[in-house]
Amino acid sequence: MQILFKFILLTYIIVNFLGCSSSDLNVPNEDTTIKLNIDVDEDASDEFSDFDDFEEETKTKEVYDPFIAYNRTMTGFNDDVFEHVFTPINKGYKFITTEEIRSSINKFFKNIYYPMHLINNLFQGKFGYAMIETGRFIVNSTVGLLGFFDPAKSQLGWEPHREDFGQTLGFYGVSPGPHIVIPIFGPSNLRDLLSIIPDAAVSPVDYTGRSWWTITDTYFEYLSIKTVEKFNDMSLNSKQYEDVRKDAVDLYPYLRDMYEQKRAKEIEE
Repeated sequence: MQILFKFILLTYIIVNFLGCSSSDLNVPNEDTTIKLNIDVDEDASDEFSDFDDFEEETKTKEVYDPFIAYNRTMTGFNDDVFEHVFTPINKGYKFITTEEIRSSINKFFKNIYYPMHLINNLFQGKFGYAMIETGRFIVNSTVGLLGFFDPAKSQLGWEPHREDFGQTLGFYGVSPGPHIVIPIFGPSNLRDLLSIIPDAAVSPVDYTGRSWWTITDTYFEYLSIKTVEKFNDMSLNSKQYEDVRKDAVDLYPYLRDMYEQKRAKEIEE
């Protein structure tokens, strides 16, 4: 947990420094407040699936982005990593696993984060959703074989209501703050970045010694599990990201706008 806190603190210091000095960088014709003209793509799934309900219409809005120089640089870095590192690994992973296996692994990870979903539903006063999440966890952990299958949804019609602490803060009116692109993990904002700490405190994937109820005990185990989770999730969503790259005239503001709209929609629900 100390390592995670130090990472977040270091990221915050970096973006503040780069944000303050962005005026010294050669970013042509851009200010910290810019106008966007973006058509939202509706073909994304999983991380991108929340955009499916958006209407296809051009939206113009004012965006406050004091860290635009840093964010553009980090978006380019992440895109290069995706193309030259993640894509070859992803192709190999897809070659040795079927989509059904990858989908089941994805369901397993979503199931084990039940404590986070439960607590944040309770924090928001969504007691009915908290009961549904509890029922889903019990059914999927037993009949669904540790969550690798989702009979709670397919057989009982219990839709998931996954909430995190960033959504909880947004529910109580906390603004997202400036947009921040995290190395490897991609788009975020200050509110969601700081929310990683309380969410990690109840996560079953941990390395801080809470071994009595976590599925990992050491940092190596933690890193291994998170790596599998990341690559498996990427294998299910890489096509959607590739489509976004093709559609985006300017990748960074396109991803930023999609992320912020996605989070706003999740909080409204």
